[in-house]
Amino acid sequence: MRAGRLLSILLSLQNEGKLTTEQLADRLEVSSRTILRDMDELSGSGIPVYAERGSQGGWQLSEGYRTTLTGMQGDEVVALLLAGNSQLLNDLGKEKQREDALQKLLAAVSASARSDAAVAREKIHIDGAGWHQSGQSREAVPWLSIVQEAVWEERRLKLTYKRDGEESQRTVCPLGLVAKGSIWYLVAAVDEESERENGIDGSKLRTYRISRLVGAEKLPESFTPWHDFRLSEYWERSVASFKDSLPRYPGVVRVRLQDIERLAATRFVSVREQKPLGGEWVEARVQFETLESAREIALSFGAGLAVLSPPELRRAVADELAAALQWYREEMRLD
Repeated sequence: MRAGRLLSILLSLQNEGKLTTEQLADRLEVSSRTILRDMDELSGSGIPVYAERGSQGGWQLSEGYRTTLTGMQGDEVVALLLAGNSQLLNDLGKEKQREDALQKLLAAVSASARSDAAVAREKIHIDGAGWHQSGQSREAVPWLSIVQEAVWEERRLKLTYKRDGEESQRTVCPLGLVAKGSIWYLVAAVDEESERENGIDGSKLRTYRISRLVGAEKLPESFTPWHDFRLSEYWERSVASFKDSLPRYPGVVRVRLQDIERLAATRFVSVREQKPLGGEWVEARVQFETLESAREIALSFGAGLAVLSPPELRRAVADELAAALQWYREEMRLD
C-alpha cells in the first residue's frame, strides 16, 4: 500500500513538475502528515525530491531526474483509452489498471511506449453518443474478449454471426473495436479466400455487432492491416451513411410542456423545433421514421400529445383511438 503511494507521488511530481503537500494529500486521500513522512522516505532512499518555500512553492524533483518506469502493458493502454466510460472498462475487466496506465503513459518516454499508445488509438474507437437519446440496455457480449485479443494481435478471426434469425460463418481480418454508447462493434475486412467463396467484393469492410456473435475463434494466421486505414474516419463515414439511409417522416405535434423531454428522448424521434403555445403546451416540429412508428409513438402519449400534421397521421391516430373507444363501449355494455 505504502509502496504504491510512494510510486504515485514520484510519478505525479515527474509528470506535473510541482505539487503542494495539500494537493498530494487530496489526490492520494491521506493526511498532510502522511505525505511529509512519505517525502522523508523518498529522500532517504536517494530520490532527489525537495520542497520549495513560498506562496508558489511545493514539492518537486531535481531537474533532469526521471524514473525508468516505462513498461506500459497492452491491457493498460486499453484501460486508459476506455477511461471515459467505467462500464466499458467493466466489459473488458480493465478498471483497476486505469490510474496505473495513465501515470505510466505520462512517465514513459521510450519510442516503443509511444508506439504502443498510437497503435491502441488506431484499434479502439469510443463513440460516446448512443444511437438514440434514450437509455440503452446492456447487451451480453460473451465473445468480446476473444475478439479484442484478435484485434490486438492482428490474427484472423472465424466468426459465427446471427442476423434476422439466421446464422452464417465468415473468416475476417479484425481491424478495430468501436463502442457506440453501450454497444460494441467489430470493424473487419472479410478474408480474401472467404470473399471468393461467397462472391463478395473484397474491397468492402464489414461492421459486426458483438452481441450478435454466437461464436468466435481466433485463428493462428496473422494479417497486416493496410497503412492508410483509420478506424475513427471509417466509423464517422459509416454512421453518417447509416443516418442518411434511415427513413424520414416529418410531423408537427402539440405536446404538454412536461412531456417534451420524454418525446425528445423517445427512440426513432428527433425534435427539430419548439414553439411555446402558452400555458402547458408546446408545438414541436419532429421527425419520425415511418407512419406506423409515428402513430404508435403518438398514441403512447395519450392525451399529452396531439398530431397537428400531416393529415394522414392525424387520421391514423384518430382511427386507432376510435377503434379503442368502440371496444371499451361494447365491453362496458356487456358488464
